[in-house]
Amino acid sequence: MIETNIKKLVTHNGSFHADDIFATATLSLLLEKKGESFKIIRTRDPEIIKEGDYVYDVGGIYDEKTNRFDHHHKDFKEKRENGIMYSSFGLVWKKFGGEISDSKEVADLIDKRLVSPIDANDNGIDLIDLKIEDVFPYNIESFFSSMRPSWSEDNSNLDHMFFECVKIAKKILLREIVYAKDRILAQEKVNEIYEKTKDKRIIILDGDYSHQPTYSNFKDLIYVIYPRISDNFWTVKAIREDEKKFKNKKSLPISWGGIRDEELQKITGVEDAIFCHRALFMAVAKTKEGAIKLANLALSV
Repeated sequence: MIETNIKKLVTHNGSFHADDIFATATLSLLLEKKGESFKIIRTRDPEIIKEGDYVYDVGGIYDEKTNRFDHHHKDFKEKRENGIMYSSFGLVWKKFGGEISDSKEVADLIDKRLVSPIDANDNGIDLIDLKIEDVFPYNIESFFSSMRPSWSEDNSNLDHMFFECVKIAKKILLREIVYAKDRILAQEKVNEIYEKTKDKRIIILDGDYSHQPTYSNFKDLIYVIYPRISDNFWTVKAIREDEKKFKNKKSLPISWGGIRDEELQKITGVEDAIFCHRALFMAVAKTKEGAIKLANLALSV
């Protein structure tokens, strides 16, 4: 039996970027979830574009109702409340992200973490201040750029590389959905533990989800203690003043930095202390009791 209801996903041909790659990945996941057949067409032919069921990053039209998601025309003005303009990825995610992830809250988290930065990059919006000359962050756009043929290579496999990138983007989106869902659950758990803890400078978690919640609302919190999945040891982690910067509210003692085992045990008096990171944001002990001792020692210094 010949499949006649095949949806056409149409974007531009030639060079590719993170926005059209992720827009393709998003629509692919959407239609796969619906059980619908589709094909991806890369072209600038206006007649083919006109026949597309979903058209993005090409065509000169933004109309959510008819699934037209271009952002290049001069009268395009769609932007978020924070001022970041949408690219094709953001426009597609805005309409379908909640459906794909089964949650608007999850979709909003992914927009902040993944979609908005890609949209900002595609629209020439700087999100960071470079502090070291000639050193730039390596982001997902950097990776996809390296997947395009360089000037010395044959560009005949450009479409092939685009589709390889789409496969990667789909995997990233699926993992981000998992992480966003778990982050919401982790936040609920951490909020509950924090409220029940008497001395709110240190909280002890019952699972290895310390890296996912937001701690900015916990003004008294200095250290969090949690069990590690990898080896069942226990970690003391210093909370940052600002989650976007590497500055702790209170770093671990400088004398602990970069030392381990017997040397750390001798300095701290904690018999099962294992290691303290040289950047003083993390220390590890074999037991919960040992981690609690390390955290209380760090508080007293």
